[in-house]
Amino acid sequence: MNGSKELFLKYLGQTSPYPLGLEVSKAEGCYLYDPSGKKYLDLISGFSVNNLGHSNPGIIKAIHEQVDLYLHTMVYGELIQSPQVKYAWELVNNLPDSLNQVYFVNSGSEAVEGALKLAKRYTGKHEIVCFRNAYHGSTHGALSVMGNETYKTAFRPLLPSIKIIEFNNLVALESISTATAGVIIEPIQAEAGISVAESDFFKALLNRCREVGALLIFDEIQTGFGRTGTLFNFEQTGIVPDILLLAKALGGGMPLGAFIASSEIMSHLTHNPALGHITTFGGHPVCCAAGLASLEILLEGKLILRANHLEKLIRENLKHKSILEIRGKGLLLAAKLDSESRVTRFFDLSLTNGLLFDYFLFCKDSIRITPPLIMTDEETLDMCRIIIETLDQSGE
Repeated sequence: MNGSKELFLKYLGQTSPYPLGLEVSKAEGCYLYDPSGKKYLDLISGFSVNNLGHSNPGIIKAIHEQVDLYLHTMVYGELIQSPQVKYAWELVNNLPDSLNQVYFVNSGSEAVEGALKLAKRYTGKHEIVCFRNAYHGSTHGALSVMGNETYKTAFRPLLPSIKIIEFNNLVALESISTATAGVIIEPIQAEAGISVAESDFFKALLNRCREVGALLIFDEIQTGFGRTGTLFNFEQTGIVPDILLLAKALGGGMPLGAFIASSEIMSHLTHNPALGHITTFGGHPVCCAAGLASLEILLEGKLILRANHLEKLIRENLKHKSILEIRGKGLLLAAKLDSESRVTRFFDLSLTNGLLFDYFLFCKDSIRITPPLIMTDEETLDMCRIIIETLDQSGE
């Protein structure tokens, strides 16, 4: 048999001409290991999936216990399955009263699709407003509300009646009209290079949605589950959305997404027509068991508060002449460098230096710093040291 890399390139559909090509033989804590035993500090966390790190014993135990009971039984929403029920209850128990019904799906993109349909169905309107440089996924509906044309042009026509406005711009909110069914927004734009909006902007956004009868959809797929220093980032904005989107860390390392709304809003998917949104594998019992375990571990410990502590540690110790700014909250951070070419050189050196790093889609002058929340102080300081050494090697 040929080598794994050759088989990978030959038989797996590729997303780019230049995949990272790191072969993973084991992942544990904040590190991935290749077949030679070399370890790589994870600066990505599976794009905010592995908030509790890799191979967390509590999550693994929950997966094993559920596997011994049953796997898939029937399409989502027909049979009562304990992992789904328990996880929905735990989520709702940690959310405001108006977010009281959970619809489990397979991924973040499907959560977006379900939310867009729900907003249209509930309001009877068709226009969706989104924001420049937003990222919500790659399926057709999610791609339609992406705020960057680069990844959309080749796949048009997409959904009609999409309006893109400026993020964190109060004047732009005037574009939300009585024709608007829903406004979808990331509270922190991840792929834009960790762009953070002001709380006044969110309050004005909610007020505008109320004025025109539009639903406000918060995409917390990357910001949720403690990554920004609170369980969900909307807690820091002073508002509560009508629909909350979750995925990534929701499944504790397993594939799982959800959109959450009030029972009154969610009920509109049950009639005219019935089966307004259906999914075969959404809310898979093993995924829900893993997700429930991860949420319980997150709530039992002090990892959410620790995200704020580690942010402070990083800001104090990650200093280099090429770092112009560090943006973000908690462990959803971006370091802006002095040039796009330095980011490219940093990328070229990162694997050699034991860092797993990747680009932002819409921000070419910054590096992503989103390690697991379980990092120790020592590991955090070591990460800062390796980043600084790599920047030193990147030249002038």
